[in-house]
Amino acid sequence: MTRSTAQKTQYPEKAGKAHILSLPTENSRNDREPHSYERWLISKLMRMVGSPPVRFKLWNGDLIEPDHQVASYTLTLADPKALYTLVANPNLAFGDLYSAGRLKLEGDLTEFMETLYRSVHTARQQWPKWLATLWKTPNPRSSGIPEAKENIHHHYDLGNDFYRLWLDQAEMQYTCAYYEDADKTLEQAQQAKLEHVCRKLRLKPGMTVVEAGCGWGGLARYMARNYGVTVHAYNISREQLDYARAEARRQGLNKQITYVEDDYRNIQGQYDAFVSIGMLEHVGKENYSALSDLIKRSLKPHGLGLLHSIGRNRPMLMNTWIEKRIFPGAYPPSIGEFMHIFEHNDLSVLDVENLRLHYAQTLTHWMENFLKRQSEVSRMYDEHFTRAWRFYLAGSAAAFRAGSLQLFQVVFSHGDNNQLPQSRQDLYTFPATLEGL
Repeated sequence: MTRSTAQKTQYPEKAGKAHILSLPTENSRNDREPHSYERWLISKLMRMVGSPPVRFKLWNGDLIEPDHQVASYTLTLADPKALYTLVANPNLAFGDLYSAGRLKLEGDLTEFMETLYRSVHTARQQWPKWLATLWKTPNPRSSGIPEAKENIHHHYDLGNDFYRLWLDQAEMQYTCAYYEDADKTLEQAQQAKLEHVCRKLRLKPGMTVVEAGCGWGGLARYMARNYGVTVHAYNISREQLDYARAEARRQGLNKQITYVEDDYRNIQGQYDAFVSIGMLEHVGKENYSALSDLIKRSLKPHGLGLLHSIGRNRPMLMNTWIEKRIFPGAYPPSIGEFMHIFEHNDLSVLDVENLRLHYAQTLTHWMENFLKRQSEVSRMYDEHFTRAWRFYLAGSAAAFRAGSLQLFQVVFSHGDNNQLPQSRQDLYTFPATLEGL
């Protein structure tokens, strides 16, 4: 997608319809004095979320200080309706109001969100049932093939120009990087992630690999270029595949890689390795048994597989705002739900690694890049869209820092496969990070 095309479409959800991130800003009277019960509502809301160190500034300039502590952050409500919207549905309204500019923050957004997540996590243990019901998030949208295509279009087909602004420049990896050392750059850490995955799969020249959900195709190119394997990579995002195929041709890898525009459920053949990075979140747990069946028939008897996915420590639905506005159909599984994929077909789990803090650092780097280029994002779309994505990236980084989200990387094989590595020592014989990037 060229920049001119992006400007013309304004990120449409459907032709002729403004995207949901560009909901109109509310125009309501904002010069009247707040009522006493409105002050009470704010105090009640703050107690509900654990009384974080947050000051409210109302539409007329009045301040409401937090109880028994000094405020670290200030939230400004632009109008009375913003307050009622926030109280009625805080999970959805907070992101909407911030995106619309009707709720503004003084302070670091990521640190504020981390503080809020930790506070809510502590407070919700004491919530009565009626309050838990009020806070409850809706079930994720269906992940059938037609719905999956619409969900992918909603998020990934924003245009390659948009993602190129803030992802790593080498391979445009939109998944968790691997920071062997905290001072590594985003580009170094993303290359290290690709190397780390290849080592876990014990790839050798001549092997065949199938990738379910390939993004912009960086892992497939890395495997083909550095390990001499043949790759079939599946994806249903036309924008991403156009980029992936062009890069494979440019790098002279198109004979080793076949990028398939199709749903992962239509994978055919058998392979030495099965890999999926960042797709399981979109599969839907109702489809885990079918995914298990697919892996069972696709993986050769002595093959290895790797699934890499955002997850949870316990079952929990995706945040309402992210599910509705950013990632429709998303569901990060708990580690127990994740294991159903393997239990269903007697697949053996060989290794589980949690890269939670690596994803927090990845998101911090993405956020830094995004902030440097946000004026360009606003020119491509609009200010509302830019604020929404700023909120999404900051909130995601905060969720990984606070432990609300995890990042699981699981290696597995058939249950009767005895041709397995004796140890993990070979994964760390030399650094995965390519120096000189």
